[in-house]
Amino acid sequence: RTLRCVDKLIAGIPMSLELRILVYAKKVHVPLFQVSEHLLSIYLDEYPDTPWDALKYLIAGVNYGGHVTDDWDRRVLYTYINDFFHDEAVQEPFFKLSSLSTYYIPKDGLLQSYRDYINQLPAVDHPEAFGQHSNADIASQIRETRTLLDTLLSLQPQRAVSQGESREDKVLNLAADVLKRVPEIIDYDATYKNVADDMSPLNVVLLQEIQRYNVLLKTIRASLVDLEKGIKGLVVMSSDLEEVFTCIHNAQIPPLWEKAYPSQKPLGAWTRDLMLRVEQFSKWASSTHPPILFWMSGFTFPTGFLTAVLQTAARKNNVSVDSLSWEFHVSTLDDSNITETPKDGVWIRGLYLEGAGWDKKSSCLVEADPMQLVCGMPTIHFKPVENKRRSTKGIYTSPCYYYPNRSGSSARASFVVAVDLKAGTMPADHWIKRGTALLMSLDH
Repeated sequence: RTLRCVDKLIAGIPMSLELRILVYAKKVHVPLFQVSEHLLSIYLDEYPDTPWDALKYLIAGVNYGGHVTDDWDRRVLYTYINDFFHDEAVQEPFFKLSSLSTYYIPKDGLLQSYRDYINQLPAVDHPEAFGQHSNADIASQIRETRTLLDTLLSLQPQRAVSQGESREDKVLNLAADVLKRVPEIIDYDATYKNVADDMSPLNVVLLQEIQRYNVLLKTIRASLVDLEKGIKGLVVMSSDLEEVFTCIHNAQIPPLWEKAYPSQKPLGAWTRDLMLRVEQFSKWASSTHPPILFWMSGFTFPTGFLTAVLQTAARKNNVSVDSLSWEFHVSTLDDSNITETPKDGVWIRGLYLEGAGWDKKSSCLVEADPMQLVCGMPTIHFKPVENKRRSTKGIYTSPCYYYPNRSGSSARASFVVAVDLKAGTMPADHWIKRGTALLMSLDH
């Protein structure tokens, strides 16, 4: 019946039967699994030699892939389908679907035999069933707990209680503490005069970052001062001030302060992080010399900084910036022993590795220790090189994200740059399933 509908709807369009099914499914919103199941049945039953590549493309690339817009998510999708869509899966008895012995393709039999197999599967799937580390369970539970606590926090009474410190007194104390810690603004005019004779790409980025942080610091100071006046009844509490009041009481970052850069840190950790960020640019501005080790996490727009590094290399070597790409070398030295800037590129410190561990001696990825959700990465040399075909054998291309929320927001993406890391003894697909990635900041 479905195929007859397909013929009636798109009979005049020259396309294969499989594509007709996909077009029809899009029109009437047939479940993706049902469409994929029908395509799999066609290719397995009607072709003497199963065209796996075509099947992978139709299911992973067109059917499911059409709903996946992120390139890194699409890579995960293809990694999983490559594990199952091949001749061994239909020819090898009891083909294993994961490293756990529980999951395999059962032999042909009666319907009851399949029911018996399904009933003996665990009620809760272990992370290893999907090629993930056991730490993935811990990370998932932490996220669920935080969601629960945030929900409970949002439901608490908004009125002051008769005993103890009132909400207003608590917010006043917290606001005063934050105001005391907020750094002074950086002298933009003096910095501009100092670098006016050398308006290199990096100095342009320095000036842009100073402008953004100065705007943020002024916004923080103004909102805290107005909040104190509002609590004391000297000014009207606007909706923005109400929002700042609630966020400070809950130790969260007011949305008004997040316009410069996104973060998932609580208010206390965010304030300390802000102090370190401003300190980096204050030292750079006062010395007019770029630091030897760049803390890329301190930039509001790290992609602009990386582009400036590429532009510097392009001017130095008299080549087009479009002809350059990145080469990455993870240092085996401690930061204290790195005393000179590299000939080309920059040293980047302060990155974190999630979903894996790092072997400093072998300079490669290893399995993370139990309970180790993230680990610090050694300093990495970001070296601009001319585009060339490089070997990907033994290399895992890791996405680097600005903060733990990998999907980012509608206003700003979290992805920054792809970094090549040595995969160690495991293939790259192993780390793709692990969700291994670099983070520029954490949520604590």
